[in-house]
Amino acid sequence: MLNDYTKSQLALRNGQDREEIWVAFQGNIYDVSPSRLWKNGKHYEHWAGQDLTSELADAPHSEKVFAKFAIVGRLI
Repeated sequence: MLNDYTKSQLALRNGQDREEIWVAFQGNIYDVSPSRLWKNGKHYEHWAGQDLTSELADAPHSEKVFAKFAIVGRLI
């Protein structure tokens, strides 16, 4: 069973305040820490610790990119 996290709790996993680098997409929270593209909590103009659901339309990739990352929780 996955833990639930608030937006405030997700915001702490931004690669700056803690080691975890997490992002949310469509209610799931993904650990993107293993990705070299998320080093220091930033990926192009996107910041970790946020819900990226509305930002995906501007990305050069589809939501399938999240399939390679572990789901660590649900955003409530």
